[in-house]
Amino acid sequence: MPVLNSIADLRERARRRVPKAIFEYADRGSYDEVTLRRNRADLEAIALRQRVGVNVASIATASTMAGQGCSMPLGIGPTGLTGLFHPDGELCGARAAAAAGIPFCLSTVSIGSIEDLREAQVPFWFQLYLMRDRGFNEKLIARARAAGCPVLVLTLDLPVQGLRRRDAKNGLAVPPSLTLRNAWDVATKPAWALGMMRARRRTFGNLEGHLPGPQGLKTLSTWISEQFNPAADWQDVAWVRSQWPGKLVIKGIMDPEDGRRAVDLGADAVVVSNHGGRQLDGAPSTISVLPRIAEALAGRCEVLFDGGITCGQDVLRAVALGARGCLMGKAFLYALAADGERGVALGLEIMRRELSTSMALAGATDIQNTGRSVLWEQ
Repeated sequence: MPVLNSIADLRERARRRVPKAIFEYADRGSYDEVTLRRNRADLEAIALRQRVGVNVASIATASTMAGQGCSMPLGIGPTGLTGLFHPDGELCGARAAAAAGIPFCLSTVSIGSIEDLREAQVPFWFQLYLMRDRGFNEKLIARARAAGCPVLVLTLDLPVQGLRRRDAKNGLAVPPSLTLRNAWDVATKPAWALGMMRARRRTFGNLEGHLPGPQGLKTLSTWISEQFNPAADWQDVAWVRSQWPGKLVIKGIMDPEDGRRAVDLGADAVVVSNHGGRQLDGAPSTISVLPRIAEALAGRCEVLFDGGITCGQDVLRAVALGARGCLMGKAFLYALAADGERGVALGLEIMRRELSTSMALAGATDIQNTGRSVLWEQ
């Protein structure tokens, strides 16, 4: 068996193990994928500053995110359909994150439910979309409170769904439907298919049993696709703040003015995010706007970062440019699809080693005191 020692290795194994429609749901972006490519290219263009003659016998990667201690400034961000990448995928991710000492955030459109993770007694954050049905939003918030979630992540950058051409071409459906076009692809992934047959859930766990009327798989999928709310505005954010007593994180901030507005309404942290290049194609990369947003907020709240994180060096770059911590999405799903909970644990250890080694070679001994001095300024 080949040695797996990078997120790229895990991505390749994931590509071989899950159907194309599932893999490309995570791997690709919207429209012409300009923003998807910018996210990676702009991170890679940031040069790290090699230093020597520094005592780096002890490297401290521990930090805090949204007021919680973490072994490194990295968390697993909310990802939809996680349980289709590996049976009980949300639980696998939450367990691996807890073992690694970092946060895990459960998505509204997850396969595993809030109650599944609560029953397993693993800590987790919860992510919320502003849906048309405010009553259902209220119930989701109450369920997250009952589960003891310390942090609510409110995602604002999906009032309408971006044009994801790959999903349409691949015939992505929930649950995955077998067609003549994808039958061979599924047939060549027998371990995945068998795992899905044995999985506890194969549809949206946070919806199943919590909506009136028919509870069929297609019914739930149709309901969620119609619930993204194009009329949602900052008044809705204020309402969420009034409903949630814990830490509130606003995700999808790409403009300093929006960041200031989020803080004014009581956000404890914001996530600089373009939804992984899967919403507004043509938008700038997240790393290119991170410094402006961090400067504009001037310490009024924590600034978190996502978009293209595939190695520990990316975490170091983002922290150096003003992020308190980072969230990984695609990289998590690659690791999960590659080998379940063990794959996620391996992916997190790869990220930790890369971060620690890069800090040492850049002469940085404590991630909490690391700034632009580790970067070559152009």
